[in-house]
Amino acid sequence: MQAYTIGQAARLLGVSPDTARRWADAGRVATHRDESGRRLVDGKDLAAFSVELAKGGGEEDTSYTSVRNAFPGIVTAIKLGDVAAQVEIQAGPHRLVSLLTREAVEELGLEVGMEATARVKSTNVHIDRV
Repeated sequence: MQAYTIGQAARLLGVSPDTARRWADAGRVATHRDESGRRLVDGKDLAAFSVELAKGGGEEDTSYTSVRNAFPGIVTAIKLGDVAAQVEIQAGPHRLVSLLTREAVEELGLEVGMEATARVKSTNVHIDRV
């Protein structure tokens, strides 16, 4: 069975290694030690925990949407044209690019450095201002 170090598990969950260690210390995700003393998470346990984390991950004031694949991150680039715009978001290890109208970018008040959530449905990336 595949096993992951705390650092690898943290990267896959989109959190810091310190957060993954705290979750392991609190018993939220099961770990064991290898021969070298490194803490490992079994792949099946990590998969189950990631699903559990995703189910309970929303904040109380989160807007309702039918789009399920949400990538919270930070706006890293905005390219404005006369009518269209391109917005890039870095969400953990994921770089997402959305093409939308200039008007939508202006209405959302998007700026480089602000938090935003990219929501992916099929081949479209939707941007929600946080």
